[in-house]
Amino acid sequence: MCGIWALFGSDECLSVQCTCAMKIGHRGPDAFRFENVNDYTNCCFGFHRLAIVDPLYGMQPLRIKKFPFLWLCYNGEIYNHLQLKRHFKFDYQTQVDGEILLHLYNQNGIQEMASLLDGVFAFILLDTANRKVFLGRDTYGVRPLFRLLTDNGFLAVCSEAKGLTQITHSMSEPAKITPFPPGHFEEFDLKQTGKVKSVRLESFHSCTDKPRHAVHDMFVSACPDFALEAVKHNIRILFENAVRKRLMAHRRIGCLLSGGLDSSLVAATLVKLAKEEKLQYQIQTFAIGADDSPDVVAARKVADHIGSNHHEVNFTPEEGICALEEVILHLESYDITTVRASVGMYLVSKYIREKTDSVVIFSGEGSDELTQGYIYFHRAPTPKAAAEDSERLLKELYMFDVLRADRTTALNKVAGLVSLPLISEILRVPFLDHRFTAYYLSLPEEMRVPKDGVEKHLLRDAFRGLNLIPDEILWRRKEAFSDGITSMKKSWYTSLQEHIDSQVNDSELEEAPNLFPYNPPTTKEGFFFRQIFEKHYPGRSKWISHYWMPRWIKATDPSARTLSIYKPDKDQ
Repeated sequence: MCGIWALFGSDECLSVQCTCAMKIGHRGPDAFRFENVNDYTNCCFGFHRLAIVDPLYGMQPLRIKKFPFLWLCYNGEIYNHLQLKRHFKFDYQTQVDGEILLHLYNQNGIQEMASLLDGVFAFILLDTANRKVFLGRDTYGVRPLFRLLTDNGFLAVCSEAKGLTQITHSMSEPAKITPFPPGHFEEFDLKQTGKVKSVRLESFHSCTDKPRHAVHDMFVSACPDFALEAVKHNIRILFENAVRKRLMAHRRIGCLLSGGLDSSLVAATLVKLAKEEKLQYQIQTFAIGADDSPDVVAARKVADHIGSNHHEVNFTPEEGICALEEVILHLESYDITTVRASVGMYLVSKYIREKTDSVVIFSGEGSDELTQGYIYFHRAPTPKAAAEDSERLLKELYMFDVLRADRTTALNKVAGLVSLPLISEILRVPFLDHRFTAYYLSLPEEMRVPKDGVEKHLLRDAFRGLNLIPDEILWRRKEAFSDGITSMKKSWYTSLQEHIDSQVNDSELEEAPNLFPYNPPTTKEGFFFRQIFEKHYPGRSKWISHYWMPRWIKATDPSARTLSIYKPDKDQ
């Protein structure tokens, strides 16, 4: 979890512009650096570091003696860097996983470089010998990247949009700040003036493609047979490999544990592999909720079963309401379900930073999109429609769930105590492993749909009878977040609606289409969140293209608890 920032062709004083980079200082508390580019006085890099791999040589922009003309700023983790190093016989100067980008680019070019990376990443690569600038982002946008490009060729790039909102330039028209598309790279010509010209934007990988780097994978290949037992075996093998490769770290590893299927499978597999790898500490797991909430009770059962060092974070609706503005500020989003779900993740991440030494945090993000886990998939008209929607959700993750996961774990300061930095966390999401997702999406459409009234049936069935997690958790129905973390007596959803009803009246909501013509909110909650967003980011509503909403059901709210087909655990 680092913060990257760069300017190419700035018309304004760089020492003034660089203050904007401090807005993402929370992403890297260990060190920071600003560095001008030789012979380009209006170009510079900024970097905030969270040290996970190679504490000694990991500062950026990364440059090595062999390629003095290459400058690299990247935020991410390349899980196959050692395999690629061995295969191509590269001579490394550091132990930094990102060094592989420099060698691959120099030998194979940008398209092949990006295609061979197994990991999550956002990068800015400068080649002064060929006067090129490249931007790139991983398949699912797990690592964030935003860019600002003016008509006269001034380019500004940052991990978060907030690092670009106060950038100044000479153009009379305001410049758009846009999220960089996942699974793509962009090539720019660099002029002698420091300005740039975009010459191509191309996809290097999508979720349904078999990843190019699979040929260099040290793990066992999946059997091509689609017989049920073979498929279940492949799912187990690929998932375990996805977790194993993410053990790469020099900092302590932990795991979020809601007590649902996805986080429980991740936590159980992580604990199992940590023992096999003989890690010198016990894996910590973290749950959040009220004392009697279904999630806390379920997570406790899983932790007892797998033998983790378990932590429970108490959640109250009052605390959640107080956190809303800070959550929206850091999310850079007004999407209703994203904001709602981010509150709990923000609070548990705050606890991890303040009370523990876990820095690398595993999580179950991406499973619902991949394995058709949302309740509304029960109403899919055909398996083909369900499969298509699963792919759509994966391609849109960068606007919703992985955005939430990134921002809520990137914060590292106690509110009001700016002088006391804490350690940010870095999130790892094995369900979004390239090989695992490509394999799962290659399965017959009929195999992936809900079965016998149970969503994610195939995934559950793959782990049946292994005693990896308790059976009651393996077959636990999906719980709406607001039901899962709060008291059985009153949900987070209900408490939030009551608070917002006291803040927004009917006449204000009626004016919403006039006040907010793009993505106008249709509920008081949406209006309330949008007001906070516009307070901090006026006129930036196009950072998300639409609200997350269920399909095939008449719904005005994204929460599963508002759907007629939803029944929480306590009603089963």
